[in-house]
Amino acid sequence: MEMVTAPAPPGSFRYADLTPATDFLSILEDAQYRPVPDGWWVAVTDVVDSTGAIAAGRYRAVNFVGAAVIAALRNALGQRELPFVFGGDGASVLVAPDEAGAARAALAATVAWARDTMGLSLRAALVPVAAIRAAGHAVEVARYAPSPDVAYAMFMGGGLAFAERALKRGLYAVEPAASGTQPDLTGLTCRFEPARARHGLILSVLVVAAEGADRGAARAAIADVVRLAAGAPARGHPLPPGGPSLRWPPAGFAHEVRARGPLWGSLALRRLHLLGATLVGYLIFRFGLRLGGFSAPRYLDELVANADFRKYDDALRMTVDGSPDLAARIEARLEAAEAAGLVRFGLHRQAAALTTCITRNASMRDHVHFVDGEDGGYARAAQALKAKVPPADNAARGSPSGGGPPSGG
Repeated sequence: MEMVTAPAPPGSFRYADLTPATDFLSILEDAQYRPVPDGWWVAVTDVVDSTGAIAAGRYRAVNFVGAAVIAALRNALGQRELPFVFGGDGASVLVAPDEAGAARAALAATVAWARDTMGLSLRAALVPVAAIRAAGHAVEVARYAPSPDVAYAMFMGGGLAFAERALKRGLYAVEPAASGTQPDLTGLTCRFEPARARHGLILSVLVVAAEGADRGAARAAIADVVRLAAGAPARGHPLPPGGPSLRWPPAGFAHEVRARGPLWGSLALRRLHLLGATLVGYLIFRFGLRLGGFSAPRYLDELVANADFRKYDDALRMTVDGSPDLAARIEARLEAAEAAGLVRFGLHRQAAALTTCITRNASMRDHVHFVDGEDGGYARAAQALKAKVPPADNAARGSPSGGGPPSGG
């Protein structure tokens, strides 16, 4: 269990005021984090039986639904800088006290949309930070800027893991909205082709500190893994220079059609409109055009720079392009740390990485891009981690008051 820091006064906390870290390793340092006050909420979601969806070849759809939660909340809450983390088959988002009502409505609409339109069961909860702290955990947040144009939230303290366990027990649940309710998913796209590994394979990494482990020793082991990955060509970045490729119609075309609601007309009209829009977009990128304030080459460079391919949210998550030898060295370091009782981990190897995007205005530089493994990625790594825990321990970890990692649905 993490040490619980006293909460800040509610009016003194503004996420956007936190100075972002630019060195990823520094996000393992306590000094980067600030406690989230009581009165705030953690919105947490995941796709039920993501294992089955992955087995059916639907991981692109799972990723799309996970990212849809973030898009819906960003749109509902006025496009302010939102502290969120994308976990592959779900997401966690910090919600301010005066935004809980709007957040609940957006979550309810997204749950209904995922069920009715995407054929996936999404569960959602809105967990009070005060309840997390009362259970002996903390929600502490930092900002990490992979580029000058975006910053992503990082979390420490055990609070997000607690919120996920509460979600899976049905606590603080957000009920789905009425059938047919459509969230505002403006900007959510999934048009790029999978980025094939350039150096051997794409490795999905999930590492959590073991319950009761020495914090400093556990973080040192996690830092070693970050350094190993950073030693790969391009620091392990899973997207190639110039960004992933496009084709037309795009691979995520059907998902994007479903993200557009009845205001766009009938399903047939939505398909026709999007066919035209994606064709224009494909040609712009194919020929590297510059139109008005938009530049296709600049956008692709920003996509790579802004990509969210490594994060910390009570767990280290990374999507790394590296050699089989690098993957073996990462696994060996983690096995040694696990044997010493410092960490628990899951890995998954695959051939390519997927990119899911939120771009409200393509001329602006603050577009965000979530990267995950093509073949289950973080969800499969979570399954590998969970499979190591004895059944009796799994049952114990089902309690929100117990320890345990974020895990796949």
